[in-house]
Amino acid sequence: MDSAKDEAFLEFYSEVKRIEQRDSVLTSDQQINRILKPGSTYLNLNPFEVLQIEPFATEDEIKKQFKKLSILIHPDKNYDDKERAQEAFEIVNEAFSKLKDADKRRLYVAIIDDSKSQFDNELQQKRKLAKKQEETSIPEDDEITYRDSLWKFTVKRFADRELKRKRQDEHDANLRKREREQELEYEEVVKLRKEGDKEWEAGRETRMSTWQSWKKTSHKKTKKSTSVGSFRPPKHKAEKK
Repeated sequence: MDSAKDEAFLEFYSEVKRIEQRDSVLTSDQQINRILKPGSTYLNLNPFEVLQIEPFATEDEIKKQFKKLSILIHPDKNYDDKERAQEAFEIVNEAFSKLKDADKRRLYVAIIDDSKSQFDNELQQKRKLAKKQEETSIPEDDEITYRDSLWKFTVKRFADRELKRKRQDEHDANLRKREREQELEYEEVVKLRKEGDKEWEAGRETRMSTWQSWKKTSHKKTKKSTSVGSFRPPKHKAEKK
């Protein structure tokens, strides 16, 4: 009986989700609010989340969903909220650009698959711990709780990946900045050296002229000194006895 109730509830819940999805597709305001709601920065890192489509969706299904959303939130169709509509429209466009690229789509699917594998491994460890404590189940054994927890776990994986990318970008930017500063310092040293060499070369003629003038003056003084010093005293004669 409990099993039948569970199945009935799951069916009811699935129907509710289908109605929510249908209504969200049909309502422009809901879509804009969903895409720009608080915390959407990390939620929108997953392009499948932005387009509200499953990771196993085909290329045609992705295109159709993008077309529906882009029409709903297009700024020209939302005059009363044009700025927010433009922002949401750009986010949807970016998500579609990621998914229409086959390589990028495979990357995002891999992130989702890896998230599920890691999450399931953690649940397995959690079940082992619960068994040791003589507990028969864990909250995630419930299908709805499992999906909600997996969804949160996947969002966190995307967020962690983005934070890691930002840290790496910041590190690379600082590295490039230091390298550029070193290049500028080296260029300044080279510039000063070239200017010094240029000034030294420009003063070569002046130095040569000064040296030649000094040499001539020195030569004249030496000659004059030699001429004055040419006087010789008379030879000493011994006296005769």
